[in-house]
Amino acid sequence: MSNDPSGQKLDFALDLMRRLPPQQIEKNLTNLIDLVPELCEDLLSAIDQPLKVARDKKVGKDYLLCDYNRDGDSYRSPWSNVYDPPFDEGVQPSDRLRKLEIEANSAFEQYREMYFEGGVSSVYFWDNDIGFAGVILIKKAGEGNSKNIKGCWDSIHVIEVQERSTSTKVHYKLTSTVMLWLQTNKSGSGMMNLGGSLMRQKEQDASTSDSTHIANIGRMVEEMENQIRQSLNTIYFDKTKSILNSLRSAADGEEKAKRDALKNEIISKVPMRQTSPTE
Repeated sequence: MSNDPSGQKLDFALDLMRRLPPQQIEKNLTNLIDLVPELCEDLLSAIDQPLKVARDKKVGKDYLLCDYNRDGDSYRSPWSNVYDPPFDEGVQPSDRLRKLEIEANSAFEQYREMYFEGGVSSVYFWDNDIGFAGVILIKKAGEGNSKNIKGCWDSIHVIEVQERSTSTKVHYKLTSTVMLWLQTNKSGSGMMNLGGSLMRQKEQDASTSDSTHIANIGRMVEEMENQIRQSLNTIYFDKTKSILNSLRSAADGEEKAKRDALKNEIISKVPMRQTSPTE
């Protein structure tokens, strides 16, 4: 932990946010910024928030909003490549990256349908000094078989691609964050909230060209999501199940009291063996 007071405040604030329900991140973040306004920029850059959905009216498809497709107060659609509200000076990817972006959005649409059977996905690429970078966003929110069950999955995968002009090797660095929450409200168990977030990183080298970038990135994202999904299942769901199984209900307590009363009654009716002084 940092010895700097402001650094300690930030550490404490981030530690607190990790322990609060992910479905209330926006509300809790706003309240936290009100308490420590001097940390506003640091908190906004360090804390991932649930993804928001917008509609591209030009093509009639939904897309996801994040800092990576925002310029000013406008957001760029991955489908039409147009900013909404209109912003002529908005940053655009190069022609090469725009072509890759279109292919990636098509590929991850199929991936999302295969794994999530619905939801919204968006992919954005941008140029940098060492190659290019991008973000893959997936959101699946909805209800179960009844309105008593609600939940949401938000995944944010930031990929950095380092292309070296003197080598055929390409270095990929993937940073993934997944936010998951589940809420149930049943007459037998009452209200229960379960949720959390995990962040993981992975790096690898590969021999590639433009035609294989999407396959390599897709493989890394798929493996990462499977690992995080397994970790979330172990950390949150299995742990919750273990705790619930260890609890005793009122019925269990009543049954134990009956068994103890019966045991005491039997003991009281069994004649005690009398021992003689010589024994």
